[in-house]
Amino acid sequence: MACRVVLPLTLVPLFVLFPLVLGDNEFGYSGKYPLVVSTWPFKEAVRAAWRAVDGGSNAVDAVIEGCSACEELRCDGTVGPGGSPDENGETTIDALVMDGVTMEVGAVAAMRYVKDGIRAAKLVMQHTKHTLLAGDQASAFAISMGLPGPTNLSSHESIEKWTKWKENRCQPNFWKNVAPMDSCGPYHRKDDMGISEGKCSEVDMRLMEPISHHFGLHNHDTISMAVFDQMGHVAVGTSTNGATFKIPGRVGDGPIAGSSAYADDEIGACGATGDGDIMMRFLPCYQVVESMRSGMEPQLAAKDAIARIARRFPDFVGAVFAISKNGVHAGACHGWTFQYSVRSPEMDDVEIFTVKP
Repeated sequence: MACRVVLPLTLVPLFVLFPLVLGDNEFGYSGKYPLVVSTWPFKEAVRAAWRAVDGGSNAVDAVIEGCSACEELRCDGTVGPGGSPDENGETTIDALVMDGVTMEVGAVAAMRYVKDGIRAAKLVMQHTKHTLLAGDQASAFAISMGLPGPTNLSSHESIEKWTKWKENRCQPNFWKNVAPMDSCGPYHRKDDMGISEGKCSEVDMRLMEPISHHFGLHNHDTISMAVFDQMGHVAVGTSTNGATFKIPGRVGDGPIAGSSAYADDEIGACGATGDGDIMMRFLPCYQVVESMRSGMEPQLAAKDAIARIARRFPDFVGAVFAISKNGVHAGACHGWTFQYSVRSPEMDDVEIFTVKP
């Protein structure tokens, strides 16, 4: 599904505004730094990052401030604590930060009991030689490094959502090719229970729905943010509480470098959101940055990365934004209308750009 963006185009030479035509569906300007770009209309998160970077913070620290603000605000209920319960009703956190100068990455996955996902990811990058810590060990590390915890990451809203899901026979869910002992499991392989193909119950049939049918704007979402600081250095960060009603232990694309986000100081950056279980198989943000390295403009690089996934999984839902080293940005999507947020020196406030099917 092709997407297009209708964007204003301006140039800022010598402090005087003149229009700049870069080509269809792209936006750019010469007074390009600092610059903040984020998935979705998460304006307060972008404002927090902008205040930091405009005040002289480096790109990494500004990304941390932006994503942390989204965690505190529980953006759309899909970032930070209090949202997206798993099958056990528990909320867990995935997060990542990447420095485009050093190519260092810090990430946490399926982290329980600690609400500050992006700050935990930064601690992994700063204080270990690892890239990714997961599960209870990630929680223990974060707490040992001074982050608050352990704390219950569930909320009244998340428990209420989980309770209603249980009352609906635990539908929809992320299982396939299994048979439940009852409507909510435990689940077993069908061949272990003597169930042959073509003899599935009504519950079994619903278990085999395409996985992307479970994803939507308020079911699963990620803040993925890129920041260029005043020196033109770039960093990216992500945070999410994952897919609603996921199987406990599931890790999505949020903490996977190259999937949810990627940055290279020589080229630019990318952020992604959507059905992470599918998108992480294609590393779309790595693809975007490498396509720009090969000479593609951001719009073509973004569309190409999405098209590669859509050809193999036509029902998937997802989107990316791409931003080049010279400040040109664009987006592409499949299966939904996508919006991303931008704050640049020439803007009075955050502006929202829409990518329509």
